Formats: sequence, C-alpha cells, structure tokens
Amino acid sequence: MIETPSGAARPLPATRLLLFGATGDLSKRMLLPSLYALHAEKLIAPGLRIVGTARSDLDDDAFRAIAGQALDTYLPADLKDDETIAAFLDRLRYVAVDASDPTGFASLAEAVGAGEEQPTAIYLSTAPSLFGSTIAGLQAAGLDGANVRIGLEKPLGHDLASSAAINDAVAAAYTEEQTFRIDHYLGKETVQNLLALRFGNRLFEPLWNAEGIDHVQITVSETVGLEGRVSYYDGVGALRDMLQNHMLQLLALVAMEAPARFGPRSVRDEKVKVLRSLRPIDRATAATHSVTGQYGEGAVAGKAVPGYADELGRASATETFVAVKAHVDNWRWAGVPFYLRTGKRLPNRHSEIYIQFRQVPHSIFGSRGAVLQSNKLLIRLQPEESISLYTMAKEPGLDREGIRLREVPLDLSLTTAFAGFRRRIAYERLLLDLIEGDPTLFVRRDEVEAQWQWVDAIRDGWAAAGVQPRPYAAGTWGPSAAIALTERDGVSWHD
Repeated sequence: MIETPSGAARPLPATRLLLFGATGDLSKRMLLPSLYALHAEKLIAPGLRIVGTARSDLDDDAFRAIAGQALDTYLPADLKDDETIAAFLDRLRYVAVDASDPTGFASLAEAVGAGEEQPTAIYLSTAPSLFGSTIAGLQAAGLDGANVRIGLEKPLGHDLASSAAINDAVAAAYTEEQTFRIDHYLGKETVQNLLALRFGNRLFEPLWNAEGIDHVQITVSETVGLEGRVSYYDGVGALRDMLQNHMLQLLALVAMEAPARFGPRSVRDEKVKVLRSLRPIDRATAATHSVTGQYGEGAVAGKAVPGYADELGRASATETFVAVKAHVDNWRWAGVPFYLRTGKRLPNRHSEIYIQFRQVPHSIFGSRGAVLQSNKLLIRLQPEESISLYTMAKEPGLDREGIRLREVPLDLSLTTAFAGFRRRIAYERLLLDLIEGDPTLFVRRDEVEAQWQWVDAIRDGWAAAGVQPRPYAAGTWGPSAAIALTERDGVSWHD
C-alpha cells in the first residue's frame, strides 16, 4: 500500500483493467480515446493490461480494429500518431462474455489470470439490469478479492429501491472502499476548479452564504433530442437522467462546507451533508416548486426539428425539461433559493453555475444617477470552460451629467489562461483515478441514495398532483411556467 501525505492508505495502481461494454458507444467515444491519451502521455504503466469484454464474438485483432476505428473517429488530430496508436492497440485484449450468464466467466478468468494477486480495476459500462449477473460472474471468476476495485457507470437504478438493490448486489462482492460510482461531471476541470475557487482563495468564502448570496442558478441545456437513445430515455426523463446525478452533484459542490482536506472521505462527507439538508419537494410543494415540459416541433440553430412524440413514434408522458426551486436548510443557506433546470432541444448547449450576490447595503452613487447591478459569478462548464466575475466599474468621462457605472466582467478563460495545457476528456481523470485507486471524485453510496430519496419525493408529488409535462417549442427555453418559477421571486433565468 502507498501512504498518502494525509496518512490514509491508498491501493497500489492496477496492473490490469477489465473494460465491460468495450464495443459500446461510450467506450468508442470516451473510454478508449481517454485510455489512449493516458497511454500517449505515459500516465499509465507500460505493463497495464487492458482487457475488453462484451457479448460480441470477436478475437483480439477484431477488437483492435474496432478500437482503431474509434480512435480515428474521435481523437483530435493533434493526438493522432500512428506509432503511438499501434503501441496502444497492442495493449488491448478481448474476451467475449455474456454478462447475463454468470457461468460464462471462466474464459475471462483464464485470460486475465484471476487467481493471480494483482491489483485489478474493473469498469462496468453495461445496462443496470446486468449488474447483478455480472457481479456474480466476477465472483465465480475469482475477481472479487481485496486487490480489486470496480467502477460503475450510471444509471444506478431508476429510484431509491432499485438503486439500493444494485448497491446491495455490488456490496455482496466489493466493499464501499472498492466501489467507484462514476459521475463524469466530477471529472471536468471546471467542476474541480469550483473547489479551487472556493477553498483556494480567501476572497469568496466570507460572502459564500445567505448574507452574501441572493440566489444560485444551475443550468444544463442540450440542443439534441433523442439522438438514438429512445430505448433508454423514454420512461426515464430529464429529472432522473440529469438532475438526480449531475446537477445535484454540482449543487452539493456549491453549497458544501469546507472539507478538512482534499481527500475522498472529507469531500464526500461534506457533500452528503448538503444532500441530506435539501428541503423535500413533495406532494405539498411539487406543483409550485417544479415545472416539467416536453418539446414539440420547432427550430434549433435554424434547422427545423420534430417534436419528442414524433421522434418517439407515439405519445408519451416523459418529461424532456425540468426546472425546480430547491432550498438547502442549514445555517449557511437559509432562505437562499437554488434554481435548477435542464432540458433537451433548448436554444443552445451549455452547462453553467450562476451565482448572484446581494446588492451593496447602501449606494453612495444614488444621488449622482448611477444604477448599481449586483455582482455575479458565472462558472461555465461547457462548451467552453470559463469563470467570469461581473463587477461595477466607472465609465470613462468627465461625469458632467452624473457618474456612470457599467457592469464589466473579469474573465478567466481556462482555455486562454492555460493555453499550454491540453483540454482533457473528463473520463481521462476518472479512469486514471480508478486505475490508481483514488475515490475522491467518485460518488459514495450514501450520496446516491440521498439524491434518489429527494428525487423520488418529487416524482411522488407529480403523481399525486397529476402533473403532466407542459409543451414547449423546440429551440425555446422550456415552458413559460419555468419563467414564472423564478420571476415570482423577482429573479430571471440567466440565458
């Protein structure tokens, strides 16, 4: 074991990585390109074996051909190097396994040497319905020892009960310390920069509370529709697909207290406190504190697009848009609303955290005709990663007709400020942390279950009140009720 500076023990880096779902879309778009980038920069050991597995009956060469095509399609041009790609593909092995049949894992055990005491990382990018049989198969193959850690790709259930069932199945073979639940938003540089911004600078923390902040907005907007996700998305909806995991994790990072150190237990302990402090949105408040919508036909980026029901081929009550007004009931955030919204077929694609500070208690410029705007902090996660602080500054001039102030941004473009650094896929960080055994940026079971408990209450409130998705035209910012959700508090969404 390697001792970290804080004294906590960390496992040795894995010498083999098992990639379930290795021929799937996520693997082609994200996992294989991320592993290649780690290989190219020599961040993973030369001896690390990468074994892909899926149901398809392939040999090593056929899998390498699939991986090579994925790299050719999804790697940026500046990362492509024929010699490096060839060396990476040579790392890859493949074993066909039917994850629904636990008795069929013997070939996997033989290929990876399951009886060997080697540190092993396993990445499950499979349907949640296969988690139970996959875990049983891994146990049968002897891949459940103390030297093994397992990464779980979402979705982890569709409600608290199904999530608990998955977690119970995993816990039958692996301890919580061996279990790495993945939320790829936590691998984004700007999300981690949120912690650096808050806890690496004294400037913000004295104002980071109900005395200094008026409200917080978190928006994750998409321009796409179903995009081939029909079988998954319908019946899941925006609340469970985006808000339950990514957005609640962002809220927790904004609202958490300072952890004692940047380590897995300290950081996740503070996030759990926030999630358990969320005021329930239940049968009494679901209709007033949340809005659901479903897109109809419209235009996005000047191109006509069909409505959700047209894409699906039938009518559906699944929401493609959700907005909620949340509260964190603790001393730091008493009375501060957190407005969250996410949706498909919105005008543009971005993910951002928008924090509006309170007005200055007294304006000394009022008699001179100047109008003050509240300071604002905008943390943009995608498509471009940036941090902007909006402050008041005096316009140049002699002020003969009164002083004029203007809101101006102090911009930190991470792309510009760190121009010498390559922008990484979030999965690069998460895969490397899984291989090295650092769980700080992964989600603990009590976090997942606190998130589901809060979301389940909203869904129960919708069912009790007969809430149905309101229509909105594709290319707009959701149903008009979402605007009313904030404007009755004197707040406007930051679009």
